Amino acid sequence: MPILAAYVRVSTLRQVQSQSIEQQIERLRAHALTHGEDLPLEHVFRDDGYSGANLHRPGLDALREAAANAKLDRILITAPDRLARNYVHQVLLVEELQKYGAQVDFLDRPMSQDPHDQLLLQIRGAVAEYERTLIAERMRRGRLRRLRAGTLLPWTTAPYGYELDPEHPRNPAGVRLNAAQAAVVRDIFAWYVDGTTIIGLVRRLTQLGIPSPLGHPT
Repeated sequence: MPILAAYVRVSTLRQVQSQSIEQQIERLRAHALTHGEDLPLEHVFRDDGYSGANLHRPGLDALREAAANAKLDRILITAPDRLARNYVHQVLLVEELQKYGAQVDFLDRPMSQDPHDQLLLQIRGAVAEYERTLIAERMRRGRLRRLRAGTLLPWTTAPYGYELDPEHPRNPAGVRLNAAQAAVVRDIFAWYVDGTTIIGLVRRLTQLGIPSPLGHPT
């Protein structure tokens, strides 16, 4: 009997909410049943929380290895962007899997080897990639405008002596003084003015048991 497998992936919280791994698996198993096939869970390769822009994913690596060992005959995937976000990556992966004898079937966008279907797949991939690039550029320019206007902090980790609003870590209005750390900063400046060397400051902080900004012993 032909060996059926499946690949599922989600990367962001929004995707987890709208199309979870379990929902994808349920769709793929239902599709297999309608064709009289069984999709055992051990043949489901999954990547939870991995970007489709990255080809180095444990589930995808396992899928490719299984295909290379001629253990798979057909692979079900809900849509091409679950396999990879980039069109070029989609084509490379599909060609690689097919080279090992595994047929790749997408539920949402089934494609044949017909030239018209291949052209449509290329157009869809190009449009999707353009949209992603456009959104990323808009977000970058939006952050730049907010940085220049002083409404967005350029960092997410506060300098030693300060704290950030945990709910809005990039909001300048949420920056507040950390009293304990601020006292340490004042002491360091006072000791340095009195002639204490840098090594001496480190030794003094160590003797007092004051950790580094990252929490490590000084």
